[in-house]
Amino acid sequence: MSRFSIAGIQMHVTMNNNIAEMRKRLEVLFHSYPWVQMVVFSELSPHGPNKTAAEPIGGPIEQEFAELARRFDCWLVPGSYFEKDGDHIYNTTPVFNPAGEVVTRYRKIFPFTPYETGVTPGAEFCVFDVPDIGRFGVSICYDLWFPEVTRTLTAMGAEVIINPVLASFIDRPADLAIAQGSAAMFQSYVFHINGLLAGGNGYSMVIDPAGQILHRGSVQEELIPIEVDFDLVRRQRREGILRMGQPHKSFRDNKVAFPVYGPDFDRSYLDALGPLVKPGRPAR
Repeated sequence: MSRFSIAGIQMHVTMNNNIAEMRKRLEVLFHSYPWVQMVVFSELSPHGPNKTAAEPIGGPIEQEFAELARRFDCWLVPGSYFEKDGDHIYNTTPVFNPAGEVVTRYRKIFPFTPYETGVTPGAEFCVFDVPDIGRFGVSICYDLWFPEVTRTLTAMGAEVIINPVLASFIDRPADLAIAQGSAAMFQSYVFHINGLLAGGNGYSMVIDPAGQILHRGSVQEELIPIEVDFDLVRRQRREGILRMGQPHKSFRDNKVAFPVYGPDFDRSYLDALGPLVKPGRPAR
């Protein structure tokens, strides 16, 4: 089997417990589209950007999502939640299989500093397999701005990038351009799913491995069921994007050791940019 159905859900998110509302959207989704096999919500859907709701892994939030995955017999990526681990808080995405089991968790590597304050960066990349279907990679929102993350996921074999988003800033057009460009650069489907209200300003997008937009969202609630074709990903990686560029092979075969990643690279320009803080008003 090479085809697999994934639905993004763009919904209103508050700063309180949103899980009952997520359940309602799942009920509507599966009433209308019973063929969907995986569901993706936006970043921080369960409680919005509310760090006071942080809890350890395996807590009530994950238990409720495990029940939803079992009830709807689907793979479930419930956006992310704030995970408390000792003195640290992470922005964490769990992935559930249809049996309600957590198959993996991902901690956001690039919190949106300096706005996403108090969140510890993760340090591990995340891919998982749907048996007999294909391999998925997980990144969260701002991670997509760093091609090193997507490069690593696709070099690990990811064919679909699941990218829950909480984006509500005026740079949203740049987000969307990066999502579309990433799909083409890395010959992957990208599910870039945003929320509304406290969860973002919408405009969710799904892009195919040639960089062609399959869904361009709006600023209202949306159910976004898309059937992906893993054979299309594999053929384009073998034969090129629209039978043209083959960037994975070019990257593999290139012998350049990129010095920017080495310990001896001159970082004086980067250091001269100053601290990572919010910009203030110009001095009078």
